[in-house]
Amino acid sequence: MLLITCPNCGSRDETEFHYGGQAHVAYPENPNELNDREWAEFLFYRENTKGTFAERWVHSTGCRQWFNMLRDTVTYDIQAVYPMGTPRPAAAVPPAAESGTASTAADSTTTGTAAPDAASSGTASTTAPEGATK
Repeated sequence: MLLITCPNCGSRDETEFHYGGQAHVAYPENPNELNDREWAEFLFYRENTKGTFAERWVHSTGCRQWFNMLRDTVTYDIQAVYPMGTPRPAAAVPPAAESGTASTAADSTTTGTAAPDAASSGTASTTAPEGATK
């Protein structure tokens, strides 16, 4: 669970907030001049950043005010909270590495038992199961 600091109300539980999408998306200067593809790109195309990302949030059960947040999408670390209309601050933490965060340990932390050894079972395979996607 995240603890989000509202600029107006202070620290609150994340259940009091709603995500509003990517921050700092400029409204088209002349929206009536956009063709359907350009309008669709404005409405639906957003960045999908791995690492530091600027987001809009609203304190829906508190002051009901919108604000921006700089958050790492890998670690969920909140780096900055700032009012709407102010420029995005510089990232406080370097972007996350391209590698994943999953454990490669042989034992399972959920069951407390060792994972099966694929090499000794004779059924080791480098292909995905039928129906799986890459």
